[in-house]
Amino acid sequence: MNLNIIYALGAAALFGASTPLAKLLGLNLSPILLAGLLYLGSGVGLTLVRLIRDRRWQPSGLTASEWPWLIGAIAFGGVLGPVALMFGLTLTFGATASLMLNLESVLTALLAWMVFKEYADRRIVAGMLAIVAGGLLLAWPQSASQTQGWIGPLAVALACACWAVDNNLTRKVSASDALFIAGIKGLVAGLVNCSLALLLGAKLPQFSVLGPTLIVGFLGYGISLVLFVLALRGLGTARTGAYFSTAPFLGAAIAIVLLGEPVTLTFWAAALLMGLGVWIHLKESHGHEHQHDALKHGHRHVHDEHHQHEHSFEWDGTEPHSHEHEHTPMRHSHAHFPDIHHRHRH
Repeated sequence: MNLNIIYALGAAALFGASTPLAKLLGLNLSPILLAGLLYLGSGVGLTLVRLIRDRRWQPSGLTASEWPWLIGAIAFGGVLGPVALMFGLTLTFGATASLMLNLESVLTALLAWMVFKEYADRRIVAGMLAIVAGGLLLAWPQSASQTQGWIGPLAVALACACWAVDNNLTRKVSASDALFIAGIKGLVAGLVNCSLALLLGAKLPQFSVLGPTLIVGFLGYGISLVLFVLALRGLGTARTGAYFSTAPFLGAAIAIVLLGEPVTLTFWAAALLMGLGVWIHLKESHGHEHQHDALKHGHRHVHDEHHQHEHSFEWDGTEPHSHEHEHTPMRHSHAHFPDIHHRHRH
């Protein structure tokens, strides 16, 4: 299996596990404060990991042209999205909100295809539809109920749209340090949501609750987002979003194991649909003659057919390694994904 697919499914598993883990720990916090602490755990944890990895603070490595994309991703995904969701949850039943959250993967793919011109064939569309159908089935309310008007669901839909924009903007900087990207997004989102919650009267919990919450955030939001960025780098936005939309199923599976929740027919039907969608994606093989334009960027790489360049520094031959490098124009043919080196028109 392609390593980038493992990254995407790993991101989905960690994010999906965050809800049953929070339930297992018995966290009873206001929704806005809980979101803020989870993001804060992500940001603080990843920043510490990055400091340990580099043994000191290192520059982000982002170019001047990449910062606007990252700032936009943070604004939409770390600030506007969570606030819209928390507002929507106050006016929407949980089942309805869960159902509508599946809009994120659909809107992510639509933006990738229609606005950012990412290529997708019929197989990818069919796989995404199967995965989304499984998510819809899993989240479908088991008993008849009515929503509390249209404002709440509209706010949840707005949150999904914000995260769809976030996913597509993050793809623009996915070649850069994934730890930095995920860490800065977590810090900003955490500080904004925690500040908002405290202004609205929420109180910080005792450390016995605060500690586990931050740890769940580090794993379910932080490490998950690092893997998501790595998957964006190798798979493109639509495919990563499709794999990530298996998170509700993986979360439900973890809840069954950890919390002993019952296994229903709906669960197995959703598992079948999502498994079918993932299988369709795994069977994808896309190859044709294509043109690589001149490109200058920096990321971790080995000297394969796409990375034939000289070094402006003394290199000891270690691979993989990371530095800014330039790609010269090249035309060739091979199987590929819409990764950071294959963002061409068809």
